[in-house]
Amino acid sequence: MAYEDLREFIDRLDAEGELARIKHEVSPTLEMTEIADRTVKAGGKALLFEKPKGYNIPVLLNAFGTERRMKLALEVERFEEIGERLLSALEFKPSSFMDALKGVGMLKDFMSFIPKKTNRAPCKEVEAESLDKFPILKCWPKDAGRFITLPVVITKDPETGEMNAGMYRMQVFDGKTTGMHWQIHKHGAEHFRKMAEKAEGKIEVAVAIGVDPATLYAATAPLPAGISELMFAGFIRRERLKVTECETVDLLVPANAEIVLEGYVKADEFRIEGPFGDHTGYYTPPEPYPVFHITHITHRENPIYHATVVGKPPMEDAWLGKATERIFLPIIRMMHPEIVDMNLPVEGAFHNLAIVSIRKRYPGQAKKVMYAIWGTGMLSLTKIVLVVDDDVNVHDIREVIWAVTSRFDPARDVILLPPSPTDSLDHAAYIPNLAGKLGIDATKKWKEEGYDREWPDAVEMDAEVKKRVDEFWSEIKNMVL
Repeated sequence: MAYEDLREFIDRLDAEGELARIKHEVSPTLEMTEIADRTVKAGGKALLFEKPKGYNIPVLLNAFGTERRMKLALEVERFEEIGERLLSALEFKPSSFMDALKGVGMLKDFMSFIPKKTNRAPCKEVEAESLDKFPILKCWPKDAGRFITLPVVITKDPETGEMNAGMYRMQVFDGKTTGMHWQIHKHGAEHFRKMAEKAEGKIEVAVAIGVDPATLYAATAPLPAGISELMFAGFIRRERLKVTECETVDLLVPANAEIVLEGYVKADEFRIEGPFGDHTGYYTPPEPYPVFHITHITHRENPIYHATVVGKPPMEDAWLGKATERIFLPIIRMMHPEIVDMNLPVEGAFHNLAIVSIRKRYPGQAKKVMYAIWGTGMLSLTKIVLVVDDDVNVHDIREVIWAVTSRFDPARDVILLPPSPTDSLDHAAYIPNLAGKLGIDATKKWKEEGYDREWPDAVEMDAEVKKRVDEFWSEIKNMVL
């Protein structure tokens, strides 16, 4: 059965020995971050701070901070299961990554996960006057203030009426206003631009904090416009998500959310937001962003405030990113059958580096794959694409470095692209949102590619010898290791 809410997931973590209940009084200003940072980098447990200093609402951090907990969150043994289920639902062979996802979204089976409306909404049990009630974190010393870091932000397309759920950090300016960090490539930002172009004055917004794990993940997933994140959450859960109507805006929110904020963003109002210690490991500089005005706040009885801390990787968000890498890999493989595996290293902050292994069948195929990656959804923002042969484990950086240093000629095996769309958090970009791209072909070159020599064999042990040693290895393993 799917988790009904965040609380059921916390109970599961507790039962699995994956939850630490912190009974010490700890401040949400910097102190929780320091504990979370030490914990996640050591592969430690989820943290439930039961006594936040100055508040009576507990704080959950690091809930997804290991591969095991992320799999518990999505209730899978392998992340790829979700992508394979998506593909099995398709009744045709799509011509692009976006067609594949849109095709899934139109299927009858997928439509059966349309969110289910309910009037029984725990998220409305208590009304609150101000954000000051909640233990919202100030994470890092140079942060501009307190930031809501795990909000599911819900908006409606002014033209189509389709709802979008995304995750955009929110700096708290005061008890009733926050920033809305809509980066240029996000669907929320597109809704805002459409509203501004129509001169309609403002766009309604709802924010759910403390939702079930599948809904939270879906809000981070790189889905194309027209695919409902709330429907995708139902698909992951194998059970429709319960939603309820907001009180002051025409939007739907998860009925079992811990906290719901309702309000609006005006087309002509911006305010400096940041700096913020971001997942790149640097402070994102201050920039003007739209302002979210809160008109209504509700929460559950005895709510739990759910947050995350980002900073120099690895941090908790690494596992949200890794889940995305594995979930969508089956779809990428279907579109590009030569691709064997992909690694988006945590240290590359999602969009800075993709390591791809291929079964090379013809000259120039590695470069074809580079261009394919740069033409695929949010992977189009990838700054460096590194392609290796299928005998290289892309998740073993030692093997990758061996392949690059032994199979790559910098004079011949590089592609450089002129400035094109890049991640808004690419601090190396001379112009925001525009930067060059680098492709590295670290595959073994063929004669047809201009390599006239015979490629040497890699050093490997004879299979029969390996088999013989395996028979007594267990007896000497502890002695030699």
